[in-house]
Amino acid sequence: MIVKRITPILIITLMVTLMVSCSDRPKHDFSSVQITAEEILGDPYYQAISFGAYRETTRDIQPTIPQIKEDLQILHAMGIRLLRTYNVHYDEAANLLQSIREMKEDNPDFEMYLMLGAWIDAKHAWTDEPERIRDEDSPRNAVEIDRAVELTQQYPEIVKIIAVGNEAMVHWAAEYWVEPSIILNWVNHLQDLKRDGELPETLWITSSDDFSSWGGGGEEYHTADLDALIEAVDFISMHTYPMHNTHYNPDFWGVPEDEMHLSDMEKIHSAMDRSLDFAINQYDSVVAYMQSLGVDKPVHIGETGWATVSNEYYGADGARATDEYKSGLYYKMIREWSDSNNITVFYFEAFDEPWKDAANPLGSENHFGLINLQAEAKYAIWDLVDEGIFDGLTRDGMPITKTFGGDLDLLMETVEVPPTEEEITARLEGQ
Repeated sequence: MIVKRITPILIITLMVTLMVSCSDRPKHDFSSVQITAEEILGDPYYQAISFGAYRETTRDIQPTIPQIKEDLQILHAMGIRLLRTYNVHYDEAANLLQSIREMKEDNPDFEMYLMLGAWIDAKHAWTDEPERIRDEDSPRNAVEIDRAVELTQQYPEIVKIIAVGNEAMVHWAAEYWVEPSIILNWVNHLQDLKRDGELPETLWITSSDDFSSWGGGGEEYHTADLDALIEAVDFISMHTYPMHNTHYNPDFWGVPEDEMHLSDMEKIHSAMDRSLDFAINQYDSVVAYMQSLGVDKPVHIGETGWATVSNEYYGADGARATDEYKSGLYYKMIREWSDSNNITVFYFEAFDEPWKDAANPLGSENHFGLINLQAEAKYAIWDLVDEGIFDGLTRDGMPITKTFGGDLDLLMETVEVPPTEEEITARLEGQ
């Protein structure tokens, strides 16, 4: 027998060769990615919506995969192709991704993608501690980001965007808001993972926040960290809510003196036209601030919507803004404007979710959906029911029908004319 001697030099050479070959080998297989966020965002074919499948007054009861698949069939029939979620620490996000993959395997023509949200909190948020530490992470943040990364690696053909935080930088989110430096650190972390091959290089990273948080509001938001964040994200996802501002900033809303002679319907439509202009102006303000920094990248709308019910500031005893007619007008107007300008709008939201204000069933947060808990399509999408796109589809065993039995006259009995400027002033002074 002949024994060949392996010299130390040969051993080192083999080790180096092995190390090089391993480093050249992809850490993850992202070959299933066929379309990218860059191609999807701004294309009117890929209509977007905020999605939650919760039916109950608590998120302790998670929607089942069959329930999620029901919802996906409904949304796909509506032309929705891009969903936005908000966190990954419940089973819903993972079950949603599993459902999409299984539906795609059963039907190759089924198409649905995600902007996967990772929830971000300040240290001591949602605790009894007297002070929220705005420039420190909640311990949960790292867990949330790691889980978002894990799901993206597992479902790279579906997850096209990761959004770091939801309204996490806006100052009125007093319970949990963080300084932009926190969001910036996590965005840079994810961008580093892309460069290292741990995430698809085509994955887009953003944060989804109020227009003011992106520099479109007061100068108190104009910081070096925000400017760096604008440089770091792949696109800006900004929020605008004219409905909320019918109370908080109602200059555009009340019936002005020179419109007092109009019919009630004309007053309503004029107020809704101004509402659209209000949203567009907030969008433009974010673009203007971004461009003032010498930055030019896409800006899309991560949230906007109009509730249909409220017993709070926005209802009959307040701004008289919330009903299905006004909500339907806003939905159609914002979709028409965004489609014509190649801007993606994640409309808020697909279905009513009663957990959001469980203690107040008539609270507006429970009633932003296009479809209610009785599987009734609200006025905004009555036309889709007429077109038959929901034929054969059900939600929790109920076919998709119209609210008010499709009786427009009955619906209009719930619609109120916006208050006059004098009424708004008197109400605000009385608070």
